[in-house]
Amino acid sequence: MILCRRIDSPVGPLMLAAGDDGLRHIEFRENRHPADRSDWHGGDSPVLQAAEAQLREYFAGERRAFDLPLAPRGTPFQLQVWQALARIPYGSTLSYAQLAQMVGNPEAMRAVGAANGRNPLPIVLPCHRVIGADGALVGFGGGLPVKHQLLRLEGALPGEQGGLF
Repeated sequence: MILCRRIDSPVGPLMLAAGDDGLRHIEFRENRHPADRSDWHGGDSPVLQAAEAQLREYFAGERRAFDLPLAPRGTPFQLQVWQALARIPYGSTLSYAQLAQMVGNPEAMRAVGAANGRNPLPIVLPCHRVIGADGALVGFGGGLPVKHQLLRLEGALPGEQGGLF
């Protein structure tokens, strides 16, 4: 069974979903690739409580890394890309080409981009830190304004200080 709960955040409402094995989804209000919620049930669990607490700390500027049991579902290649996302340091960005190199397949920029776009755990697996080769903010499931806010919070936008407001 998948338990879910909605939380408010500075980037809008987020829906968190977890199974017995860990956190499975974080969804924005406007999600480009929404999950199938047919087996989701409103509820609470220690994983959901920890995820909410850590997300609140992140948005308050008090947390730079997450320590949660994660249980994303995807293809082996998607899982490899999502694991690579976890290694992008707070306050840093890299290009799709650099991410493709991280997963050992430098020619797979489009496939890496597609896997990045299907990331079921944005923020925790920081797909917002992947940008265009020219530094442009491109391709984010929660929308480019949210990507901008997250990078601004982390101080990862050139010429801008950290913080959401």
